[in-house]
Amino acid sequence: MHVYVALLRAVNVGGTGSLPMAELKVICEGLGFADVKTYIQSGNVLFRSDESEKAVEAKLDEALGQKMGKRPGVMVRSWKELSDIIANAPFPHAKPNFLLVYFLPEKTPGDALDKMVAPDGEEAKLAGREIYVHYPNGSGRSKLKLPALKPGTSRNLNTVRKLAEMAADMEAG
Repeated sequence: MHVYVALLRAVNVGGTGSLPMAELKVICEGLGFADVKTYIQSGNVLFRSDESEKAVEAKLDEALGQKMGKRPGVMVRSWKELSDIIANAPFPHAKPNFLLVYFLPEKTPGDALDKMVAPDGEEAKLAGREIYVHYPNGSGRSKLKLPALKPGTSRNLNTVRKLAEMAADMEAG
């Protein structure tokens, strides 16, 4: 069985809506996912499945859409992908909580950063289905404009590290 990490977009952060993590776990178990674990309240869930990444992504997004009235958007990554994201993180000078990884549903076009407006010195780097953004003053008050981020969901590097650690433990167990 594959170990997957699903990252929900705009759940419990003022976007799509509220979803207690206990309910998310029940939904995932109802879809046939095994060893389901959630992490913090921002829509992170780990599980095992024999299905493909795209299949579990579609099933979970559909089930959440039925529950919430609107599909939130679900980005699924493997433990290996999360490990690579951490290993390839740019901006070594950035505090881990000021470096956000935006997980996107598809690979971004090479010109995705061309429309970036970064008034507070934000830096960004494309990497496949992710965009790394360093917010030198934190993301809360940032005026960054980058349209390519809209369909995705972000987690700071500390959270990505914890999810990768949890996924590695599941892989080993």
